[in-house]
Amino acid sequence: MKAIIRENQQEHFLDATFSTSKGTNPIGMHFVHRLPKILLLFKKPQRQSWLILPFERQVRAWHKANEKMGWGIKEKEFIDLHEPPGIGEAERKQGYVGTGLFYGFGDDGSGNSDSVLSGKLPWEYAKKKWWTETWQCEYIDFDRSDDIRLRPGAPVRPRGFYFAKFLPGDRFLSLTVSQFRKRLKGYESGCGPEGLQLITVTHRHFQKLMNDRKMPFMALADYDVAPYGYNDFFDAVQMFCSNHVLGLGIGNVDQNYPLFGIPTLNFS
Repeated sequence: MKAIIRENQQEHFLDATFSTSKGTNPIGMHFVHRLPKILLLFKKPQRQSWLILPFERQVRAWHKANEKMGWGIKEKEFIDLHEPPGIGEAERKQGYVGTGLFYGFGDDGSGNSDSVLSGKLPWEYAKKKWWTETWQCEYIDFDRSDDIRLRPGAPVRPRGFYFAKFLPGDRFLSLTVSQFRKRLKGYESGCGPEGLQLITVTHRHFQKLMNDRKMPFMALADYDVAPYGYNDFFDAVQMFCSNHVLGLGIGNVDQNYPLFGIPTLNFS
């Protein structure tokens, strides 16, 4: 049986614009394992809304998770981070609120990251239960390629750190994931591992916001799930927090779930 949560509530979604974080090193000094000192060398703080945390806090969150979990993100990768792309006035008028920092783990065999592994690792971090209880749907198995995948046609994710700009909105209040996917243009896509990384690594306050019904749950439209295996994909991954339990579930792509927003990525 699938867990389906129904409640009358206005729904929002997150939009994002994607850009790689690779570039010249703006720090210009030897990395001394002191993230706070290094972060002081960035030119100026990025303007963010209350929803998206400042860049330096996101870097610290990644550094802390990497140390705890032994993910193997090298110190040089932190050194090579440059300032996140700022939000222009035109973007701000559209509703963009800040920039998120993500990481592509593994290799898909073609030089891109493994998007399933990039979701599995942050979920394992959450399951350590340092700060919350977790629940996982029995039909999600990150270790089986016939159970979960990046949907066909979705943009591949790069290896290493990359950025994304977000805007909240409620344009897709009544859409199913299937309808949402059909509306996507060439540079747009849904969330895959980014949703898991936001909620479990860099923006854990999203859990409380969802639990308090101040933020919608999230349907990750770039993940396909085959609940019974055999490459029969007809569900998408869903993330929610209710009664102080962080949940990883699934929902049919042709059904609308009133509590779930659809985060959107823009890869232009």
